[in-house]
Amino acid sequence: MCRNIKPLFNFDPPATDDEVHDAALQFVRKLSGATKPSKRNEAAFERAVSSIAACARELIDSLETSQPPRDREEVAAKARAKNAVRFA
Repeated sequence: MCRNIKPLFNFDPPATDDEVHDAALQFVRKLSGATKPSKRNEAAFERAVSSIAACARELIDSLETSQPPRDREEVAAKARAKNAVRFA
């Protein structure tokens, strides 16, 4: 999986549509092997991003868990600490 795609389920506050769109964009970029499509493929690229974002939103909204929502700041702080150790 692409390292830039972050888990979006079970957070408080919930994932925004922009976050879901950004994850879909990263996914399509990874699949296509291109960060920016050619003019010829631009429409197909955008359709794929929109379609995957819609499916991802549907998935996130339909998932259920018995765990309490995770705090975004707490998860981000743990990631920063992990990166500090990794890249120190």
